[in-house]
Amino acid sequence: MAQLKVTQIKSTIGTRQSHRDTLRTLGLRKIRQSVVREDTPDVRGLVHTVRHLVSVEEVKS
Repeated sequence: MAQLKVTQIKSTIGTRQSHRDTLRTLGLRKIRQSVVREDTPDVRGLVHTVRHLVSVEEVKS
């Protein structure tokens, strides 16, 4: 199954609490921190919510 590499590229200062919570759910705490997650509809929805704060790449396994 495909995987997504999600990297936080912007700060959470001044963002909504729900966006900060979404980043925490994804496992991101710092700028330039990356996590690899399975490509599921749930993860896609989380990424879509904070698309202005993260960058996404597809990882081939």
